Amino acid sequence: MPELPEVESVRRGVDEWTAGALITGAEVVDPRILGTTSARRVDDTAAAAFVRTVTGRLITGAERRGKFMWLTLDGEDGLLVHLGMSGQMRVHLAAEEAHRHTRAVFRLERVEERFDLRFVDQRIFGHLSVQPLVPAHGRLVPASAIHIAPDPLEDAFDIDATLAALARKRSPIKAALLDQTLVSGVGNIYADEALFRAGIHPLAIAARTRRNRLAAVLESATTVMGDALAVGGTSFDDLYVNVNGESGYFDRSLLVYGRGGQECVRCGGEIAKLTVAGRGSHFCPNCQKPPRYR
Repeated sequence: MPELPEVESVRRGVDEWTAGALITGAEVVDPRILGTTSARRVDDTAAAAFVRTVTGRLITGAERRGKFMWLTLDGEDGLLVHLGMSGQMRVHLAAEEAHRHTRAVFRLERVEERFDLRFVDQRIFGHLSVQPLVPAHGRLVPASAIHIAPDPLEDAFDIDATLAALARKRSPIKAALLDQTLVSGVGNIYADEALFRAGIHPLAIAARTRRNRLAAVLESATTVMGDALAVGGTSFDDLYVNVNGESGYFDRSLLVYGRGGQECVRCGGEIAKLTVAGRGSHFCPNCQKPPRYR
């Protein structure tokens, strides 16, 4: 699943193309894209209602919190764009041939430009929906994202409050980092990278870890996601791309994630892998010593 740097790369491209654009029409090619992963039965009536809801609306910008991205419509509603495992937002001229996995099309007009914004999703794990914007943690977000915590790259992020919340978690710190109600945007890739940079074992209990070490983890997460964002994020295949179809290449800079059995870049030891909170976790047993509690 794309994490903060990947979604932010997409958001920037979408915002550049769509801010100030009018939705003159829309087409739901596959109504399933309007469902969620737990409710996929969406009929043509719902698709027609969706088209009516978005047509004629002005896009004022593309925004994001953590892994959640949305287009603000007339400053009142949010067109939530959940990318899932393989969702893409692609900009095309209307005359260009549609990709066979195109699920929805938005016809846009800005000044004298006319173009399409197309939602392409091979696996249909992503979805689209229009929701009212509601206040949450200092800003307006789509109603379904009200529980999502601020991420380390937004102004509303409160590091002291986040550290206090982390210090109350009695779960492994890797699991705590993946809790989007605690700190958003961090997924499996950047959690592993942040813990390695901070020198903390993924099974260390957050509540039993010193505050300065918790702070080091958050600082490392912020740094590594910023580094990834600078090169367009991490792409292991052609499913995650930005609006122009380009992939990020931070995968070349990963220090532990996906490197199980390979040599540690710091100590030369072997990168190990274990499962934490149902997710494969990569770490260096030498650089990230197992916790020892009395």
